[in-house]
Amino acid sequence: MLEPLAIFAAGFWAGMINVVVGSGTLVTFPTLVLFGYPPLVANVSNNIGLVGGGISGTWGYRRELTGKTGHLRRLLPASALGGITGALLLLVLPASAFQAVVPVLIALGLLMVVTGPALQRRAAHRHTHGPSRTRETALVIGTFLLGIYGGYFGAAQGVLIIGLMSVLTAESLQSITGLKNLLTTVVNALAAITFMVVAWNSVDWTVVALIAAGATLGGLAGARFGRRLSPVLMRTLIVVIGLIAIARLLFFD
Repeated sequence: MLEPLAIFAAGFWAGMINVVVGSGTLVTFPTLVLFGYPPLVANVSNNIGLVGGGISGTWGYRRELTGKTGHLRRLLPASALGGITGALLLLVLPASAFQAVVPVLIALGLLMVVTGPALQRRAAHRHTHGPSRTRETALVIGTFLLGIYGGYFGAAQGVLIIGLMSVLTAESLQSITGLKNLLTTVVNALAAITFMVVAWNSVDWTVVALIAAGATLGGLAGARFGRRLSPVLMRTLIVVIGLIAIARLLFFD
């Protein structure tokens, strides 16, 4: 019973931290590889299983999405197209293609998370007179590229989206987290559908069920916890988990 319990527990933890920060894949993917699942099967099955946690986490943050129609109208299509593109790339490129750059991407995301408030204050006057078209364009392009990354591997995709939106929007951190949850869920869901259509033989449905059950419960727990955190504590948690993720990727893979 150790293996199914460990996979369920990994799914719960991943679902919880995905809602608040992101990087849940860095918990579930190594767990599956540890138990002997091939990397492609682990990546595909993990992606499908984590969709449940994204849905429950997005539901938990539904209040923060109120009034964000403008952002969603621009960013959802970009995320969707990126997610499908990344999922197809996973089936063509070697599974380790992003491994070398993932720590750099996470570090860049953490830098954006830390510097975001200062940049937001500096740009406050501009936002008062309407958002810059350049910023809007950069946000859409960045969301598309992170969608590709999320559909391909997705480790700490949430950290990167929070960093990007912290720099390019005037939204509060909790609002950004709500948007992040919806965008990453769309990416994961479309990538999951793509996998089920073109890579059915690479899906282990027992693993999917265990991760989905754990992640769905974890998403609900993470939403209750995350919405109570102050911006300072939340950014601190993001940085701590991001640094742990970088250390794990660099020294323990």
